[in-house]
Amino acid sequence: MLPISLVENNNLTLKNIHIDFERPQICQVKILENDVASGIITYQTAPWVTYTIHDSTFYNTGEGWEMRPTAGIAFEEKTKHIVYNSSDIAVGTTHVSEISKGIIRAYKWKNPKLIPGTIVAMRSWHRPNPGIFVHKGKDIHLENISIHYAEGMGLLAQLTDNIYLNKFQVALRSKNDPRYFTAQADATHFSGCKGVIVSNNGLYENMMDDAINIHGTYLKVIQKLDNKTILARYMHEQSYGFDWGYTGDSVQFIQSKTMELWDHKNHIQSIEVLRKKDSDPIQDFKIVFTNPLDEYIDPTQLDIGIENLTWTPKVTFKNNTVRNNRARGALFSTPQTTVVENNLFDHTSGTAILLCGDSNGWYETGTCRDITIRNNTFINALTNMFQFTNAVISIYPEIPDLKNQKKYFHSGIKIENNDFYTFDKPVLYAKSVDGIIFNNNKIKTNTQYPAFHWNKKEILFERVINAQINNNTINGKPLMYPYH
Repeated sequence: MLPISLVENNNLTLKNIHIDFERPQICQVKILENDVASGIITYQTAPWVTYTIHDSTFYNTGEGWEMRPTAGIAFEEKTKHIVYNSSDIAVGTTHVSEISKGIIRAYKWKNPKLIPGTIVAMRSWHRPNPGIFVHKGKDIHLENISIHYAEGMGLLAQLTDNIYLNKFQVALRSKNDPRYFTAQADATHFSGCKGVIVSNNGLYENMMDDAINIHGTYLKVIQKLDNKTILARYMHEQSYGFDWGYTGDSVQFIQSKTMELWDHKNHIQSIEVLRKKDSDPIQDFKIVFTNPLDEYIDPTQLDIGIENLTWTPKVTFKNNTVRNNRARGALFSTPQTTVVENNLFDHTSGTAILLCGDSNGWYETGTCRDITIRNNTFINALTNMFQFTNAVISIYPEIPDLKNQKKYFHSGIKIENNDFYTFDKPVLYAKSVDGIIFNNNKIKTNTQYPAFHWNKKEILFERVINAQINNNTINGKPLMYPYH
């Protein structure tokens, strides 16, 4: 069920609302016994969970539905942190029997990290419905809203011009909430928006993916019909279904393998959705441009992506708390001015901040040209490995052919006056950047977890030029870089 859908609204304020579900599709269980040698685990379902077992298979059930969990996230019972070095785990939902009501024994579930008392959120990979959906809005204000569960993103916004979040929460109901999870995917997700995106005084915790992800979407150029006309397509199965651009929008092209942009930009003269019948989802487009295309834009020779520059937002992410979640903290992929300040990233499990860009897999645009990350506190990120998690701050565009790249993808990155509390080495990783500042940051190490990351350097660069690394300390002493 989709609780709130805001479609084509102007100047709308939504405030003082709580969203929750009596019987969420994530199934919470507690480990009672773990016989590691034999691979037998006994667990207890949470009091609100209903289930059925048939053919020795466990199904989480609700009104009119049943679902077999296929993966899980393990939480420490007392702290609600994700269990160290566990990431996504297999769950014991086959080869099971009911010992008594709510007590299940799984005979082929082997995982030594699941000590008795561990809480496991057992889930599927489906994420059909956000808590709040915003589509083609303008000047949308979301104030003092709490989403305690959503079967998908907490908030999904697309093609929206100006959206402001103040005291927006995807969070547990209280410190004493018996649940250990919130949203099934990202707490907030913004796709193809423009104007400004502001998140201020937010709380994002225990969700099954990132706190915030802001990006556009690359179309792949499928065919060049003439020197002004192409056929292009949404490529990822989770990305299509809505408009990509409009007449007059500014666009640019990118070589997917090297992630190098063509210097010249163009504008859309006309764009037409191609589909066999009106009920088909929007996926393919015929696009005519105002100016002739570069002769090298030839999809028979190169994999080429196209990015809409008009639908890119300025971003402020300020005074927020991100904690105890799966995967990553905050993802920013916009060339517009972005400010990330005075936030707490506490046990984000993977990378706390990711700057990405990918015209090969997720097809999420694009370059960061002007981003400032300052006065934030990072506490024990990277307790787990997920995609793109090379350091606490990971600047990781997906570049299949990095060795043949001549240009640089990201630029204008400033990371200043932040506090890093970490048990492991990697603090900053960057790839394909022209212009990065890492100044006046303080690193303090601890022994709360064993170091395990493959990256053994505080700072690791691949194809980075024009870097300024000054006045950083580690445990009160100067951080030496470059390394000798």
